[in-house]
Amino acid sequence: MRMLVTGATGYIGGRLVPKLLESGHDVRAFVRNPAKMRDVPWARDVEVVVGDLGDRDSLAEAMRDVDVVYYLVHGMGSGGDFETAERESAMNVARAARAAGVARIVYLGGLHPDGELSPHLRSRAEVGRILIESGVPTAALQAGVVIGSGSASFEMIRHLTDVLPYMPAPRWVRNFIQPIAVRDVLHYLVESATLPPEVNRTFDIGGPDVLRYGQMMNGYALEAGLKQRPIAALPVLTPWLASQWVNLVTPIPRSLAVPIIASLQYDCVIHEHDIGSYIPEPEGGLTPYRRAVRLALERVRDGEVETSWQNSSVDGAPANLLPSDPDWTGHTVYVDLKSKTTDAPVESLWRVIEGIGGDNGWYSLPVAWAARGVLDKLVGGVGLRRGRRNAERLSSGDALDFWRVEKIDHGRFLRLRAEMKLPGRAWLELSADPTDDGGSHYTQRAVFFPTGLGGRLYWFAILPFHGIIFESMAAKITQKALADTPSPTPANV
Repeated sequence: MRMLVTGATGYIGGRLVPKLLESGHDVRAFVRNPAKMRDVPWARDVEVVVGDLGDRDSLAEAMRDVDVVYYLVHGMGSGGDFETAERESAMNVARAARAAGVARIVYLGGLHPDGELSPHLRSRAEVGRILIESGVPTAALQAGVVIGSGSASFEMIRHLTDVLPYMPAPRWVRNFIQPIAVRDVLHYLVESATLPPEVNRTFDIGGPDVLRYGQMMNGYALEAGLKQRPIAALPVLTPWLASQWVNLVTPIPRSLAVPIIASLQYDCVIHEHDIGSYIPEPEGGLTPYRRAVRLALERVRDGEVETSWQNSSVDGAPANLLPSDPDWTGHTVYVDLKSKTTDAPVESLWRVIEGIGGDNGWYSLPVAWAARGVLDKLVGGVGLRRGRRNAERLSSGDALDFWRVEKIDHGRFLRLRAEMKLPGRAWLELSADPTDDGGSHYTQRAVFFPTGLGGRLYWFAILPFHGIIFESMAAKITQKALADTPSPTPANV
């Protein structure tokens, strides 16, 4: 069958596509930014269609000759009137699928209680309703908290437990949760394509364990080799206050913490398991919570995180590309340029460049970088603790602390786009070029386009620090490259 996957570069979509390919399906990926597919390992095995859920013409083209549409796009973490935008997107997909004669829609939403819902839960439930009423048979899977390496819910549990030896927490830590391993979510998504045509409904999906949120945190602690954390449920932490707390002590930005916490205000367990009548459980059964945590930790330790919430652009970060030089005419732009020559070969220098950030840091004044990360968190930014998906290798579109990889030419050039809160737009470029004597030349360029007077004042306020931070950064990167260069093996006499 031919599958259309919307949200193919997102957390779930990026893992679903290879599963569909393994099952023998033809896959068409519907993406807004084709550059994000550049370093995806399965990119050459799929057909890529560029478009937007708000563009009916691109949807019509994407759905031509398609059997099943996977709807994996939602606005969690986005600002503005996301409910209206999601409603219109769902209606556009419903109309296009009906007109194209699509046989089935598969939608992944979330578990929700009866009664009043948060805006994000309400919106996801409405998207499911619109698709079910589209005239195209729809399976709307309603999942609990998804546990897997790189999932936002797992990262929130991980960082809260890692950072806090004692956990003052809101009352929702006493609520019951039915988490589900990401591998089991993918199993149900793949198999939903083969449901009989008369099936047009929602299905609750969850794992085998029903736990309190506090038990989930301590289950993580045991798997991570930590002591269990004393947890005190406090009645004074409102969802808004709790989201600020999560924003400060975890990499999860405020824009994403708010909808996650809003979904935890009530028990989040399945009300039916009817899907078992149509789709058998995966071989070996559904994954228990602690095994899901164990598998996720193994992936993190081995640097094998396939996809991450960080790289799904859910934080509303700008996607402005760095203007090319001819377009700078008429703009105010500030540039800080540093360069160094080293005896290290270009391969050693590039390894240091590509390994920057995350646990390796930024090679200059770590206290200053940490302070900038905390400041960014305080104003609702992504902060410095977002880290990186893989400890050694970067790909286009990857999140890297409070930067994002905008362009990478492996072995030579890296451009990062700033996603911290700024009165303007900023980029950082790092490049490695070989020299004639076997060494290499390192170039480092920071570019800032200020917005208004505030942007100009910001640049001149931090200019003295740039002279120290960026100069030190260039020197230490080249020193690290030289130190990491293996000594030549003596020739045999």
